[in-house]
Amino acid sequence: MVFEEAYKEIAYKVRTDIDQLNSRLNDLFLDDNAIFQELQTFLNSPSKRIRSVLTFLYLRANELDVTDEQIELQTIVELIHNASLIHDDVIDEDLKRRGQNTLNCDFGNRMAVISGDYLLSVVMKKLTCFNSIELFNIFAKTLENMCSGEIQQYILLGKFPSIDEYIEKSYLKTGALFEAGITAAMRIAGETKIIRAVEFGRNFGIAFQIRDDLKNVLSHDSKDLANGIYNAPAIFSESSEVNSMGIEKTKDLLNNYLDKAEDCLVDLAENEYREALFELLELLKND
Repeated sequence: MVFEEAYKEIAYKVRTDIDQLNSRLNDLFLDDNAIFQELQTFLNSPSKRIRSVLTFLYLRANELDVTDEQIELQTIVELIHNASLIHDDVIDEDLKRRGQNTLNCDFGNRMAVISGDYLLSVVMKKLTCFNSIELFNIFAKTLENMCSGEIQQYILLGKFPSIDEYIEKSYLKTGALFEAGITAAMRIAGETKIIRAVEFGRNFGIAFQIRDDLKNVLSHDSKDLANGIYNAPAIFSESSEVNSMGIEKTKDLLNNYLDKAEDCLVDLAENEYREALFELLELLKND
């Protein structure tokens, strides 16, 4: 079974939650202009919604309700993620995303940047409705981390970072938002003992980035390598010409973080959502 089919079966367990999330994202823009229309299309284009799927599964595995507040929180997570994609397309000069033109392709870099910023302004407005300094701080720190990760990547262009530097960058760019989504969800559910949740989100997010970097190299048309971005496979290969040793060591690193994420789930009660989380971890390990 290919990844997409297996993932759909896992995500189907929280389909009602995802349907509500998609409905909320679909009602964001009422202004009838070309840029807002394209933003709406971008938000509604086919997406795994893996950050939200992961959080909904985690909440339900903990036998916690997915309330209207939880749906709104994951709307915030998806808006942050999509804003970062729009900004990434400008930085990377990409013209296609999810099978359609990027905003910078159709409207230029200036409007793409301000469109990503606009999504973040919606995030700020939505966060204020929670009336929680703690939640605001969680996501302010997350945005700071994501920007720091991009800056770190730029500074390291053309250089081979250490594995520790690579893991830090992977956390900042990707792991931080996974961590924030789950941490914030547990907070608004009234949970106070959330160390396991924080660790799960962080380790899953780092693993997700390692997997993405591995797939990028295995595609044999790596933009990262061409642009002087040397991730785990190149670091382990000690060369921009990635070899089998680099691939195998990257797989070991990926599995190590997936195992760490799995360890965070062992105390959960037996239910279909806990099982789905284990299935997702195995899927990423064997994909």
